[in-house]
Amino acid sequence: MIQKFISLLSFLLVSCSLFAQRPGYWQQAVDYKMDIDVNESTFQYAGNMTLKYSNNSSRALSKVYFHLYLNAFQPGSMMDYRLSNISDPDARMTNNLGTKEKPQYQSRIATLTPDQIGYQKVKSLRVNGTDATFKTDGTILEVTLPRAIAAGETATFEMTWDAQVPEQIRRTGRNSKEGVALSMAQWYPKMAHFDDYGWHLDEYVAREFIAPFGNFDVTIHINKDYVVGASGKLQNPLAVKGYNKKAKVQHKDGKATWNFKAENIHDFVWAADPKFVVDSAKSQGGVSVYTVYIPSSAAVKENWKTALTMATEFFDFCSTRFGAYPWPTYSIVQGGDGGMEYGTATLVTGGRDIKSLVGVIFHEAAHSWYQHLFGINETVDEWFDEGFTSYVEELAFQQIFEKKGAIETNPVIAAYRAYYKLALSGKEEPMSLLADYYNTNYGYSNQAYNKGQVLAQQLGYIIGQENLDKTFLKFYELWKFKHPTPNDFKRVAEDISGINLKWYFNLFINTTRTIDYGILGVNDNVIQLRNKGGIAMPIDLLVEYQDGSKELFYIPLREMRGEKPAENFSIYQGVKRTVLEDWFWTNPLYQVKVGKAIKKVTIDPSLRLADVESSDNVLTL
Repeated sequence: MIQKFISLLSFLLVSCSLFAQRPGYWQQAVDYKMDIDVNESTFQYAGNMTLKYSNNSSRALSKVYFHLYLNAFQPGSMMDYRLSNISDPDARMTNNLGTKEKPQYQSRIATLTPDQIGYQKVKSLRVNGTDATFKTDGTILEVTLPRAIAAGETATFEMTWDAQVPEQIRRTGRNSKEGVALSMAQWYPKMAHFDDYGWHLDEYVAREFIAPFGNFDVTIHINKDYVVGASGKLQNPLAVKGYNKKAKVQHKDGKATWNFKAENIHDFVWAADPKFVVDSAKSQGGVSVYTVYIPSSAAVKENWKTALTMATEFFDFCSTRFGAYPWPTYSIVQGGDGGMEYGTATLVTGGRDIKSLVGVIFHEAAHSWYQHLFGINETVDEWFDEGFTSYVEELAFQQIFEKKGAIETNPVIAAYRAYYKLALSGKEEPMSLLADYYNTNYGYSNQAYNKGQVLAQQLGYIIGQENLDKTFLKFYELWKFKHPTPNDFKRVAEDISGINLKWYFNLFINTTRTIDYGILGVNDNVIQLRNKGGIAMPIDLLVEYQDGSKELFYIPLREMRGEKPAENFSIYQGVKRTVLEDWFWTNPLYQVKVGKAIKKVTIDPSLRLADVESSDNVLTL
């Protein structure tokens, strides 16, 4: 008995070590309490913040930094110059002074007048009761502390600031094209992220974010006729408009007070408009989903009603496949200029057809996993955020909206086709490039949203779909509410599958090499294969014989140091599977000898191998 206990204990210790997080892992923490007084007629507000910042690193910090995102919406900002100098600027942020054939783009930021620009002006800042020195440099506030924050210490910041909400140009702003008065994203001085790599001080040029997890307690004073949708849970629904039929709006000097709280998120958004209506439903898993939108027509109202029902199904689907949604609420709020995710909420444009509306809601809600549960550094690993989110979105959309039932083989084939177009365009850059630095928006968006999906789906081809599904759930278990890197996801996939994946993640992320296999021919029942690309891969080779039988030959890659298990796809049902000797990347040629007359040979019938030239992947004799 004692020996059995020791054996069991040893097994558990080994199992835990296999799935352990990085040794010495730590992360900073924030606790915001903010009070905002809004003047909706001037689109300005006064802010008051108390922030508790916990330094969980081993370093004393003599400086800290805040992001002042609204400062980007000023003529002469880095965002303004970026719009003026990139070859394919975002159409939402520019005016075309030329023609469609010969465009001449003008940054919309460049034309903003002083009463249209955005700004955040810090008026006072104290740390642990003592005045701190600070200066603003673009969208970054640099704070020199009166005394360093020691390792393990929590400091209290007290800040007051004035702000002006810019014209709606990107994500945040006033008077959107759909008539939303205030879309309040990136609206507060936000503590910059500090980790093993140091401070992340990216100037805001319209890409995305990284921030520490923390708690938010936000109070908003605004005209009593306005309805507010926001991150977190509304604390006083009976005192404000829209959330409860029994509410009696309480106001002082014509203003109502709204209070929202949220725990363990890393961004907070809100939007406000007097035309907003609120609807809600609860998922089977207990998530209260709110929609806050302008019912501009009967069709729009019906679309939002349908989308709300599907949104509750979405949270149940994702909780099963990717880990339980851990917050009590999620708010879908009309606003912004497209769709953008925030902690427990999203802003989306609402005047869409039902397919578009459900699609954008599913995408932004999927970010609750691949961004907000895992505080991914989107400025560095944007594909890990957008690509994996798009993968989740597509699986859910096909099951819930299109009602396809069980999805086999490759559900994200459209992303593969977009990636092939990018890879052959001459505009592809490595996915490891910092998000801000892509030469084109075309290159950025296709590698982030499409090649990122390909990486995830093709990983299932390498390690097996069942192992991929297990990887997603184990990754959730280990890394929720933390800041994992792609390498952490790779390690979980390796531990689950027993397959080495260094070669795959390195080549597919850090290079623009492509995958290209072909069938050279068949001679005396010997199939000749060739690797014509720059990335070696394992091969599933389906052979159909003249007698009507089939055989699946699996050729592992030597670098894998392992094999994927047989997969239970219908295309392989009743098909004999034969595992061959591994193929190594230094030899471009490989032969498969069979014992019967061949009718047809197919490389990867599941279409998950991202082969950029597949015309020679099928040979019929």
